[in-house]
Amino acid sequence: MSVKTLTIDGKMVTGVAGTSVFGAAWEAGIQIPRLCHIGGLSELGACRLCLVEIDERPRLQPACMTEVEEGMVVRTDSARLHAHRKLIVELLFAEGNHVCAVCVSNGHCELQDLATSLGIDHVRVSYQHPRRQVDASHPRFALDLNRCVFCRRCMRVCDEVEGAHTWDVAGRGASLRLIADLGQSWGSAESCTSCGKCVQVCPTGALFAKGSSVGEMTKNRAFLQYIVTARAQHQWIRK
Repeated sequence: MSVKTLTIDGKMVTGVAGTSVFGAAWEAGIQIPRLCHIGGLSELGACRLCLVEIDERPRLQPACMTEVEEGMVVRTDSARLHAHRKLIVELLFAEGNHVCAVCVSNGHCELQDLATSLGIDHVRVSYQHPRRQVDASHPRFALDLNRCVFCRRCMRVCDEVEGAHTWDVAGRGASLRLIADLGQSWGSAESCTSCGKCVQVCPTGALFAKGSSVGEMTKNRAFLQYIVTARAQHQWIRK
């Protein structure tokens, strides 16, 4: 197992061959903005917020999907990257119906945090105001597609950790939507175990516990790394 040495934001860091630039940066205390990434799940490279600049590569590269290389020089913060990330977040706000003032995750939302960190106080593109559905058929949880950013965290945690694969996506472009069991209502999805893992990894208020009012829905992201680590170390196997 070889170790690569690279430079990120002027800081010498190391990473095991095969690991991502995002992982090496995170281990070194350099945090790169992201929405689709969450520790313990496979990488998807969907949100493009973690794009970075790499010397001798003219195009921006997704840090979560780019493996570390010896001598690589990476920049995670520049005017070009800031403009790129700011536009992505503005587009996410414009293509959905993210009304923070009445959202259950107001004050606990990763999209909201990103907007604040990027200095976004208005959106420069036209709002689409799509007509999206709310599925409250599940006895414990609800899905509000108006707040979904299609990061697919829910799909991956359901598939890779819970092993149920209840969630999937259908449609393309503006018609893209999250579905349960090939288009069933969530409450009718026989594969759902009601574990709530999808709710906890959702970065916004799209998936939430019923009964939550404005600002009351907080998510516990730490549980996922605990489960993944415990399973890898066989801590739950009876001896």
